[in-house]
Amino acid sequence: MPLTSTERLQETLSLALEERSKGYQDLVSNANALLYTMKRRKGWKPYSGPEIRERLLYQETGSYTRYNRYDFLNPTPKELINDAVFTPRMAAVSITLSGDELTDNAGKAQLMDIMKVHTEAAEQELIDRFVEDLHSDGTASNQIGGLQLAIPTVVNTGTYGGIDRSANAIWRTTSYDANSYFSGYTGVDSSSVKEIFDTIMIERSRGMQGPDLILCSQEHYIAYTAATTAIQRIQDENELGALGFTTLKYYGGGKSVDVVLEGGIGSAMPANTTYFIDTKSLKFRYHPDRNFASIGGKRVPVNQDAIVQHIGFKGQLTMCNPLHMAKLYDSAP
Repeated sequence: MPLTSTERLQETLSLALEERSKGYQDLVSNANALLYTMKRRKGWKPYSGPEIRERLLYQETGSYTRYNRYDFLNPTPKELINDAVFTPRMAAVSITLSGDELTDNAGKAQLMDIMKVHTEAAEQELIDRFVEDLHSDGTASNQIGGLQLAIPTVVNTGTYGGIDRSANAIWRTTSYDANSYFSGYTGVDSSSVKEIFDTIMIERSRGMQGPDLILCSQEHYIAYTAATTAIQRIQDENELGALGFTTLKYYGGGKSVDVVLEGGIGSAMPANTTYFIDTKSLKFRYHPDRNFASIGGKRVPVNQDAIVQHIGFKGQLTMCNPLHMAKLYDSAP
């Protein structure tokens, strides 16, 4: 029998939070179309050790030789594989309840009410801040490198994954300025968006591989919606549409791809921007002990009548092939 009601309440809260923590990864991944698509395509993978490595096939053998009869072949050894190295980052939210709050909610229903309020608030904060980081350039302290770093506007400067983009063209994504790149167009609107999307999809595809997800800001999504006819506005009710994401289908360049609205209230998506993403090459690598789970169990401060539980992750957004990644932006919308 517990010595005090507070200890009983602390144990009840701890067990309830532990039970909820089993679903935190799904809670986060299902809150964002990119995260959901990456996870569905096996793009959430664990790592071990102090750093995260992505294996890169960065060049050809150079041994292809046309020959006749006894001509010499070209079995020259060449290094083909290297690693991009990423530094994992950590983040957490905390659920804190004072002894006063616990004892004031001593009844079972009252305890569940206050626990539910605190827990759901922490869970929503975890989702909101992580999605913000997903769109970041990674410059904030201990922040993961998000899409603005992985698929930047200026592609030939800076270091990503420990590789200098200015010195290694093969490690660059592609950037398109809607104001200047496309002949006959000076921006993204209902009359230009389909041809712009077609051009990018064709230029960033090779064979069966290419962008398989298009993330749009509010401005570009509205332009695409206006450009489609009623019969083309088909939601994929078995996938992203069924989960409640605002999504249409793109048909063109020999492909069928989801077009998803990434803007909206509180969105960190840059305005007048669309990302063309090959989700097979983009991953979220997480540490198995910090996979959006409760950290360290229930904690009781030594000098306070309170309990604390942390929910967090340790990991990084990584990329292994920039060839099929592109950013469309409008420098003069």
